[in-house]
Amino acid sequence: MGKRSIAAATAALVAGSLLLGVPHAGAQSDTRSGARGAGSSPGAGVDLDTVTIPELQARMAKGSLTSSALTRAYLRRIEKVAPKIHAVLRTSPTALREAAASDARHRSGKPLGPLDGIPVLLKDNVDTRDMPTTAGSLALAGSPPRTDAALVTRLRAAGAVILGKTNLSEWANFRGAKPTSGWSAVGGQTNNPYVLDRNPCGSSAGSGAALAASLSQVAIGTETDGSIVCPAGMNGVVGHKPSLGLVSQSGVVPISAEQDTAGPMARNVTDTALTFSVLSGAEPQKAADDRGAGLRGKRIGLWRLPSLGSDVDAVMTRTAQKLRKAGATVVEVTPPYQARLAELEFPALLSEFHRDIDTYLGTRQGPKDLAGLIEFNRTHPEEQSCFAGQELFEQSLAAPPTTDPKYRAMRAELKDLSRRSIDETLAAHELDAIASPTNPPAWTTDCARGDNDVIPSSTPAAVAGYPSLSVPAGSVKELPVGLLLMAGDRQDTELLSLGAAVEHRLKAWRAPRYLPTLDSPGQ
Repeated sequence: MGKRSIAAATAALVAGSLLLGVPHAGAQSDTRSGARGAGSSPGAGVDLDTVTIPELQARMAKGSLTSSALTRAYLRRIEKVAPKIHAVLRTSPTALREAAASDARHRSGKPLGPLDGIPVLLKDNVDTRDMPTTAGSLALAGSPPRTDAALVTRLRAAGAVILGKTNLSEWANFRGAKPTSGWSAVGGQTNNPYVLDRNPCGSSAGSGAALAASLSQVAIGTETDGSIVCPAGMNGVVGHKPSLGLVSQSGVVPISAEQDTAGPMARNVTDTALTFSVLSGAEPQKAADDRGAGLRGKRIGLWRLPSLGSDVDAVMTRTAQKLRKAGATVVEVTPPYQARLAELEFPALLSEFHRDIDTYLGTRQGPKDLAGLIEFNRTHPEEQSCFAGQELFEQSLAAPPTTDPKYRAMRAELKDLSRRSIDETLAAHELDAIASPTNPPAWTTDCARGDNDVIPSSTPAAVAGYPSLSVPAGSVKELPVGLLLMAGDRQDTELLSLGAAVEHRLKAWRAPRYLPTLDSPGQ
């Protein structure tokens, strides 16, 4: 997939967002108490819950909105809403200065592109030279990194306003055997905005929860396996895990260079695609929009995953009916080799983490290697306040090096089987994409128990390095469920276009109500 094809696809989504004249493709109004969120509008007619980047840029071009006003609105909203969900660790001291510079460019008629003046939150494992980057750990809570991550450099060059940092699962959920997603020693526990005692899922928990609460226009997450798409699904937003290598990982705290990627998250596919175009280095161009008819003739394979429960399966059934009504063909599939992938992935990641985290720590002040991290956690009780274990660190320290022939054979088999699991399924049924449930309904957060998150849908694309995209599909009671779309290598353009069409048909987005709990027994 070349830069020009990415540009054409993102431009098509931009055109559609404006031509259709709707807040965004999945938006639904909900006037129940508290459903619209609690925040300040940056100007008349601008609803932070539903406004899209193209709509914001159109207002900035006319002079009816400034980036400074938009940024202040989000900062006020963070101040008011963040204490409920603990999604934002810190705001940037330079955000308003960056917004003012964007306003000057807009006044001169020389904006830098679609993200110029748009507030962006970064997961706190993405290096920033002017703010701490901690991966949630007190071990990295001292001096900031010396330089920005490559993706932050791209965002700044595009005129984006770096709004602040989001909480995450400490070390991207690769520390304890029974971790609690959304908890870190630096930021505490992030809550799901839909029901506050429920979990936000995945290591990009703060990014997903912050978007659900409309604390930023877009956010950046990272994924090794599930950590963009699961928080997107469980917090009712959109998350795109790009094909491996399209977004630079330089300056991002690693787990595995063989699977890690940063990616965009937003409340709609249009904003997600525009952010991806900046992260991947492509400039969007004008193109015709065919989103309204985008599902006619498409073939989608539905991987049901009944292990996620009958309520989720019912959401998938309703989703399939809507897609068929829109002209798509939906056939049921089961990608092969999943048991073997589950058997091999974790041991490979252990070896890769030891290699890659040692390399990263060499660029930072604090512990210089994995052994130093283990010792730090042993001697700092704050690191044990939710769960004490660091079993994955210890297993990684003892794992075979990545030069070991057995490891190399394992990673080679993983790459082969994961790609075949998708490629063979797509080819056998002549599919445009494979769809599956992204997540179960959010479980209650419990430090003593840890997560309840055996969710196999993200693994094939994550291990293969292929793209995946989660869009809101519906809810089980108050709790969002996403639809995960997967496609072949470097098919990000086609996947985003398909995702926009699916989003437009499902119209499943709704604002959270910040309920303290669910009342019925067993919920």
